[in-house]
Amino acid sequence: MKRLKRNLNLFIVAITFGATILTFNACASDEDIAAVVADEEAAEEADDSDFVATDWTAETHSKDADPNFDEVFEDNAVKRLDIVITETRWQSMLDDMTNLYGTFGSGAVGAGGPVGGGPGGPVETALDEEDPIFVPGEVFYNGKEWYRVGVRFKGNSSLKTSWESGILKLSFKLDFDEFEDDYPQIDNQRFYGFKKLSLKNNFNDNSMLREKVATDVFRNAGLVSSHAAFYTVYVDHGNGPEYFGVYTLVEEVDDTVLDEQFSDDNGNLYKPDGDAATFALGTYNESEYVKKTNEDEGDFSDIESLLSILHDDTRTTDPVAWRTNLDAVLDTDVFLKYLAVNTVIQNWDTYGRMTHNYFLYNNPDTSKLTWIPWDNNEALETGNMQGALPLDFSGLNASEWPLIGYLYQDSVYKSQYDTYVQEVVDGAFNVSTMQSTYSTYASLVQPYAISEIEGYTFLNNSSDFQSAVNELNTHVSARASAASDYLN
Repeated sequence: MKRLKRNLNLFIVAITFGATILTFNACASDEDIAAVVADEEAAEEADDSDFVATDWTAETHSKDADPNFDEVFEDNAVKRLDIVITETRWQSMLDDMTNLYGTFGSGAVGAGGPVGGGPGGPVETALDEEDPIFVPGEVFYNGKEWYRVGVRFKGNSSLKTSWESGILKLSFKLDFDEFEDDYPQIDNQRFYGFKKLSLKNNFNDNSMLREKVATDVFRNAGLVSSHAAFYTVYVDHGNGPEYFGVYTLVEEVDDTVLDEQFSDDNGNLYKPDGDAATFALGTYNESEYVKKTNEDEGDFSDIESLLSILHDDTRTTDPVAWRTNLDAVLDTDVFLKYLAVNTVIQNWDTYGRMTHNYFLYNNPDTSKLTWIPWDNNEALETGNMQGALPLDFSGLNASEWPLIGYLYQDSVYKSQYDTYVQEVVDGAFNVSTMQSTYSTYASLVQPYAISEIEGYTFLNNSSDFQSAVNELNTHVSARASAASDYLN
């Protein structure tokens, strides 16, 4: 009922207030901007659905176009994205955030870590069962307009903490055909082949590099992982474009990651969140194994099988049979490689410390659940909540985190894990390669990072950026030494 009321309110807003038709480019003159602002104000008085998608091309807007990764996720550039939302719709987004998280700038929680929790076992991090509302807005990129795009705030503790800290640099989710039922002109609208994209605000990352670098490392190690790229974001919610700062644009798993990195995208995709995400005995809860595909099908047999086999007595009485059965339902090789990468680079805000930030996809080609990492802004550092797990997982309660604990206790799986640890430090997370990467990316991002403004930044001063980059360089060297000590 709560969601129904919010959607109804949003619908009323959608049919009452017009959306902007302001077209941006970085070289527009004051006279040009004034003219299009006048056009915008006139358009708001007209029917919101009465527009022509004049910038629409097959390559840039059509569902038939293949995803253009080179354009959207270019490595060696910081691109600009403009989001334009009417003043009334923007206010509805802020009002909704107030309903969800309280008064903006209340200061109840400082930046730098998750809300709640403490040392020890799993931590429940879901803050609200509702996502913030979508509203229609326009997206402008490289002189072209995307129409009535679904725009909402996104995040979990990072969203709540930023909001309460009075920082308006909030993460966004974009869905380019969210409102196609209301606006037939945008039926199956895409952004260079992408339906959904996340704009991450680089919360708790003064370098603003971690999200992109971590997902690159996962992919370079041969794992399925999202693409990411650096963008500056400007938002116009009635007073002209305002600089919201440096964001990381991230490819959505339930969109093109499945389409492009698997040969078949018809399997069950889960985004576990809550106690059930630990796979500890007795935690099974279908509502916490959140389905992102095949949502209307009540079949959770793949998850049930994993939980059952993981805790079967054969783990200790007949390890060969246990591994055989486990290998049939979980791609253990992928998981162990992921575990090696994640533990070498350090990432505390995921499985092993926190009950979220990963996907499981039942790959139809193998009928095995495959691990996919997600949300990496807290990677590449020791972190909070007792810090990232040590390479030998000392101190981990195996029964609370059995996917790590039980596999590591098995000599065969441990040997595979150790092999991957060596491969990671020799390859995808090699010291010289990473320090060169940090240097390149830092040079790209620095001018835009130190130009962020108060109220739209997590930096206290411009030197915070370079200090954070220096820490990344020190970190990769320290991790190579830690891996050497562990293996030897």
